[in-house]
Amino acid sequence: MEIILGSQSPRRRELMAGLGFPFTAISIDADESYPAEAQGGDIPYYISRAKARAYADQLREDQLLITADTIVWSDGRMLGKPHSEDEAFTMIRSLCGKTHQVYTAVTFAQKGREMETVVDKTDVTFGELTDDEIRYYIQKYRPMDKAGAYGVQEWIGYVACTGINGSYFNVMGFPVHLVYKALKQIL
Repeated sequence: MEIILGSQSPRRRELMAGLGFPFTAISIDADESYPAEAQGGDIPYYISRAKARAYADQLREDQLLITADTIVWSDGRMLGKPHSEDEAFTMIRSLCGKTHQVYTAVTFAQKGREMETVVDKTDVTFGELTDDEIRYYIQKYRPMDKAGAYGVQEWIGYVACTGINGSYFNVMGFPVHLVYKALKQIL
């Protein structure tokens, strides 16, 4: 079975490679809107499946498509990818001194079969950061392609992350333990 990872994320590609399964990575252009009433893990669930549906018609019977989406959920609202440095600053500032959730949904699609989706949740606690520290992180690491405006594997994770309850790799955007488990069952 040929595995196709539908993701532009270099982190997802790296984590998928770490599982040891050969795969091809592609970019998928999909509508990432979601129902207004969606909360927490329902949001990436919906978007991950939309990404899979956007490519599903092109699948052959010997192919497995994997798509994913990650969000940060804090204070009852979703923090996606920031659109500006000011928005990134506001997001990071809002995470300081408290615990937020990171949800990642991964969808597995095959021609002629029902899609299967798994969702993982990790609680992440951040300590306090000064405004200068937040600005330093944004300038040096350019987190504009990351949900919640941060990458836990970067400097901010070293200095601000005071606790993780759940999968570290889920916070990076790909719960490899769940992907591995699903691949063992599918393949």
